[in-house]
Amino acid sequence: MLKIVVVLCLCFSLTGCINQPSLFPSGGPLQESTVSGEGHQKIVLIDISGMLTSAKPSGFTDQLLDRPSLPARLKEELAKAGEDEEVKAILLRINSPGGTVTASDVLHHEIHQFKKTHKIPIVASIVDLGTSGGYYVAAAADKIFAHPSTVTGSIGVIMVTLNAEGLLEKIGVVPGAITSGPNKSMGAPYRAMTEEELAIFQGVIDSMYEQFVSVVKAGRPSLTEEEIRRLADGRIYTAAQAKAVGLVDEIGYLEDAIDQVKIMANLEDASIVTYHRAGGYKPNIYSSIRTNGTDAPRFSSLDSLSLFTVLSGGTPKFMYIWMP
Repeated sequence: MLKIVVVLCLCFSLTGCINQPSLFPSGGPLQESTVSGEGHQKIVLIDISGMLTSAKPSGFTDQLLDRPSLPARLKEELAKAGEDEEVKAILLRINSPGGTVTASDVLHHEIHQFKKTHKIPIVASIVDLGTSGGYYVAAAADKIFAHPSTVTGSIGVIMVTLNAEGLLEKIGVVPGAITSGPNKSMGAPYRAMTEEELAIFQGVIDSMYEQFVSVVKAGRPSLTEEEIRRLADGRIYTAAQAKAVGLVDEIGYLEDAIDQVKIMANLEDASIVTYHRAGGYKPNIYSSIRTNGTDAPRFSSLDSLSLFTVLSGGTPKFMYIWMP
């Protein structure tokens, strides 16, 4: 199949027929589509789905179309919304188990900066999952909706590593490292960690946890820090449980979130619009924007933590993610 695609690409490029339609639509600037409602005033629907990572999508089509990373796409969409005087509100549709600490924080930061610059309401609507980093991002919104079947929470940090020392001994592999200091190889998968190394890693994780708590406190001012710490032990919550403890504001469907956005923005009628690249088709509010090379979010917790990567000396990753 790949050979056929390459041959077709070459054929189209060699014909010199400039006026013929391109086999693959180019990336180009964002285009706007109305998916619901009517009127000049707009509510922008932005997708934040799949694994939260700063890496660009790596699928064949993603690379062919040069699709940007999730943080880059969010920043671009927020910038476009900010330049349009008809945009009166932002609706974030979140469907993510979380991801890396940095990607989660960058997404939250961009939304928070937009709020400071543009005084329009931002509402988050969590669909299937809004756990860990997904909830971290939602905390930047003015109000959080959860679908009746949403799973959220999992507030905390996790670092996944592997001790393959026993396995390597069985197959006769004796790894080694020459380092400039005793902690330079900390986290290496070919040996057990020392108590000192565990303490160092725990210190880093504790610091990232404190950052998570501060973000939730800023986004949920009705909760005390003590209440947040009690809730933020890593457990997940159903929509009803999350509402009962104050982690979300309302339970409802996407249409309910849209109605709430209209109330907050003092809008009687509004067009619900999305931004997308050339070739995208968005017929309604449930149309998904491709973020990882597929319409379905990738929820595999091992997307960025393959066994090969760990065994070959890949660095441990600090994650705001629900990873059972």
